[in-house]
Amino acid sequence: MKERSLKFTKDLISFIENSPTAFHAVDSIEEILKKDGFLPLNEADVWQLKAGQGYYVTRNRSSVIAFRVPTDAPHNFLISASHTDSPIFKLKENCESTDGGDCVRLNVELSGGAILASWLDRPLSLAGRVILNENGRFTAKNVKFDRDLLVIPNVAIHQNRKINSEHAFNVAKDMLPVFALQGENVTTVRALLAKELSCEATQIAGMDLYVVCREKGSIWGANDEFFSAPRIDDLMCAYGTLKGFCGSSPAARTVTVYFSADNEETGSQTKQGAGSVFLSDVLARICEATGGDKRRMLASSMMLSADNAHAVHPNYPELSDKQNAPRINGGVVIKANATQKYTTDGFSAALFKEICRRADVPVQRFHNRSDVSGGSTLGNIANTHVPLCTVDFGMAQLAMHSAYESAGVDDVEHLIRAIKAFYSVRLTSDGDGVYQLENLV
Repeated sequence: MKERSLKFTKDLISFIENSPTAFHAVDSIEEILKKDGFLPLNEADVWQLKAGQGYYVTRNRSSVIAFRVPTDAPHNFLISASHTDSPIFKLKENCESTDGGDCVRLNVELSGGAILASWLDRPLSLAGRVILNENGRFTAKNVKFDRDLLVIPNVAIHQNRKINSEHAFNVAKDMLPVFALQGENVTTVRALLAKELSCEATQIAGMDLYVVCREKGSIWGANDEFFSAPRIDDLMCAYGTLKGFCGSSPAARTVTVYFSADNEETGSQTKQGAGSVFLSDVLARICEATGGDKRRMLASSMMLSADNAHAVHPNYPELSDKQNAPRINGGVVIKANATQKYTTDGFSAALFKEICRRADVPVQRFHNRSDVSGGSTLGNIANTHVPLCTVDFGMAQLAMHSAYESAGVDDVEHLIRAIKAFYSVRLTSDGDGVYQLENLV
């Protein structure tokens, strides 16, 4: 098992390295789907769906939904939801700042709740998308500078003796990356983009460009039990749910659906986020093409909202609830919250626990300490447009929202096996509050 877990982890690290932004993550996901025989769809086209075929559709090129059409009349949906984005710094339109002494800095703003100190003194670069105007036709091109381009330098301790005790980081002052030394021949970001894309600078009509961490992923620990990388939250779940989805054998009459959405870190309330009608629209179009009744199908459906969980911290175990503190490599983590920031309830937890039990995947539970307010995720937001039985879960990790996070090697395989088993379930509902699992493999 260890050898297989290491292989999955190395593949995940490669996936993360190729996915510095949500746009690149969708490209990475699309590549895997195409290799598995899935065909692309366009939201602007009429959809003609064939029984037994897999399809995928993107929105904003930063969110993606894939699904398989069953060979017979559809009965229900089995859905996993993850997210493609991570806390990150976005460049402002007029980004070069020359008021930093001898250095040119880049003016940025924060997207999501990052641990600011973790971004300092690391190799950084730029990635995102550029909008090109080619004779009146506007197209998006992904770009990734595959070299160390930026650093956000710390202040020396000799100049700030309170750096380890009282310093509060200010995004507008402390977090501006150094780009170049001032001088007559300073290259602009726009000029670098034009060179990278082999286009004229005048063709660049717009951009969504981000500062990204260049630190390489690593497997470590006395027994190779840990791995670290940027963006483990939530690319670990985006990757693991995709691998389980592609490797599953769906039960008859089940539409299996993979959903990975952008903008979770900023609240999901965008046209491509979990708070949009993207998922609802796609499910409706599947029903229109196959003759299914969406409302009836949702009554027998289930969704897994996959977003990582906090492992008990070795230096701060008191921050966790003692009876509900998951450990790294301890298996999937079902997350629950009394205020429904997580959608898990008794039914959804019982169903998912049984799926994992039959797949021999260990299950853990996570609750925040009752005096600590936790974060939210996709499930409760997506449920406002797609109401169905939903469980929130993730894998235990450390340093969530750091520029460089850590998790467990064995848990990568635990995740894939659990998702593969979920997508192979035959789920039926005989009435409100009555569910039955059949044909697990």
